[in-house]
Amino acid sequence: MSYFVSAFLFNKTGVPRAFLILVLGLTGLVLLPALCFRPGFGQHPPGLPRAFVDGTEPGWRPLVQEDFTNVNCDPETWTCVEWRHLRSGGNSGVFVWVSEEALKEIKPNELPKYGIEVQILDHGFAQQYEQRTGKKGDFFTTNGDIFAVGKSKLKPFPPTSPNGSRSFPRKQLSKGVGEWNHYYVRAINGEVRLWVNGEEVSGGTGAEPRTGYLCLESEGSPIDFRNLRIRELP
Repeated sequence: MSYFVSAFLFNKTGVPRAFLILVLGLTGLVLLPALCFRPGFGQHPPGLPRAFVDGTEPGWRPLVQEDFTNVNCDPETWTCVEWRHLRSGGNSGVFVWVSEEALKEIKPNELPKYGIEVQILDHGFAQQYEQRTGKKGDFFTTNGDIFAVGKSKLKPFPPTSPNGSRSFPRKQLSKGVGEWNHYYVRAINGEVRLWVNGEEVSGGTGAEPRTGYLCLESEGSPIDFRNLRIRELP
């Protein structure tokens, strides 16, 4: 099973560009890995609350191909900045605050040893896990878990997984394979919150480290991303 990580420049601090080029500032970021549900950019998505954040507000900018740097993936892995699973059981994620140390020697088929993952897991993963292991997958959901990876730390918001390591979503709002989903990720001063298709569902606080790189991941399954937008907070 393969892991792919890609990222892009966020601040202007002169950080080395040899392996990855997005650093989050001390204050934080707001990220929308997918913007959809609208026939034209900037129109209000039907059926969603008026508070829905679509990245057209002041301070947001689109991310283009030139913003991205290949870390440990095939050059053709990331061809657009949209996201939807293309295969049942797909496993992906958005990583925030991945330390420079975690990326210096990252190899193909590896995940970084630091970071907070905002998971993008297709519903078919649960069924495949049960068929493969004969066990119920009670330690994960397919609707937007948030958790610390490797040596990073995070205090997850309830409800949590049985071992308390993951923030489980309060509602089941993710759409299935082949359908576009909208994530609004807010990461500020060690706190991460996730909105799925217009509603806040999960998060955590006390993240350490709380600066670092922003990455996209695909774990052995094709996924599309589009209309990735970012806002640097004051």
